[in-house]
Amino acid sequence: MSEARRQPAITWLGHATALLELDGVRLLTDPILRNRVGALVRIGPPVVPESVHGLDGVLLSHLHADHADLPSLRRVARTLPVLAPHGTAAWLRANGLECVRELRAGEEASINGLRVDATAAVHDPRRRPLGPRGDPIGYLVRGSISVYFAGDTDLFEQMAELHGQVDVALLPVWGWGKRLGPGHLDPERAARAAAMIAPRIAIPIHWGTLALGRPARRPSDPWWPPCEFAALTTRYAPAVEVRLLAPGEHTEL
Repeated sequence: MSEARRQPAITWLGHATALLELDGVRLLTDPILRNRVGALVRIGPPVVPESVHGLDGVLLSHLHADHADLPSLRRVARTLPVLAPHGTAAWLRANGLECVRELRAGEEASINGLRVDATAAVHDPRRRPLGPRGDPIGYLVRGSISVYFAGDTDLFEQMAELHGQVDVALLPVWGWGKRLGPGHLDPERAARAAAMIAPRIAIPIHWGTLALGRPARRPSDPWWPPCEFAALTTRYAPAVEVRLLAPGEHTEL
């Protein structure tokens, strides 16, 4: 087993895609591995193929196309365990994934000895325009350390129930456009979430990776959301360490 597999670590591959390496188990969240997804193009560095080899499972938070990309899922998870929201398994199996388990918020599963709890999320359940519905969830992965992957969600009171349970929180802080619709965390709400959850480490995700193709305007400062989140977290939750990762960057825990 490589040193990277022995040492708990996270590699943020961009948007909501993160590689969790905990206790020798490799889990991938919301895989977006292509350079184009519908009208969105990748403005961050491409995913290195070796970074998604040897996976043990995939965690899927919801069915929006920038989180549940079928070509990316088929590339890495045709026969792997895939944990997914309630109501999504039939659609995922029909699209080539063989081993899907549905979870509702409050339910749990195990992948190679890691306990994975489904957590609540507040987000649009539909896959537009005519796709299926599935109740969005987040995940709390428990091993020698615990990692919370929020998926896509707005701020909600029940987040406080995670207080004291999370070592590392992966929190979305923006998206891919000039503004956010309902059901998302911006830097200020994400900082308030960090204060409610009180993780040891917070890593901002869901920023600086995707944008509308040209001639649409690209963000003038893609680093503004995570930097604003870091500043506000220092104010609201000074005990929380914020680690800013660029897409593709790796950090040991």
